[in-house]
Amino acid sequence: MATTTIYLNKEIVDKAQQYAASEGKSLTSIIEEYLARLTFKGKKEELDLKEVPDIVLSLLGAGAPLDDEDDMNGRKAYYDYVEKKHK
Repeated sequence: MATTTIYLNKEIVDKAQQYAASEGKSLTSIIEEYLARLTFKGKKEELDLKEVPDIVLSLLGAGAPLDDEDDMNGRKAYYDYVEKKHK
């Protein structure tokens, strides 16, 4: 296994570690799953990982607005708010 050093905001890391603990996972496994999804070039169905947790998406500022019927976490409303705010 290769190792590397990444410098991150301590508050973000603390929140991510709390989330990982609540999910019964390590922060490393969550990050590895996200990076695997990010770099995967095949079909989504072929990737045998859980969905990227919302906490990871929020930490990275990633993601796109979802359709209304898929908007379980109120993301569309948030994106609409941000768009209006920055016009």
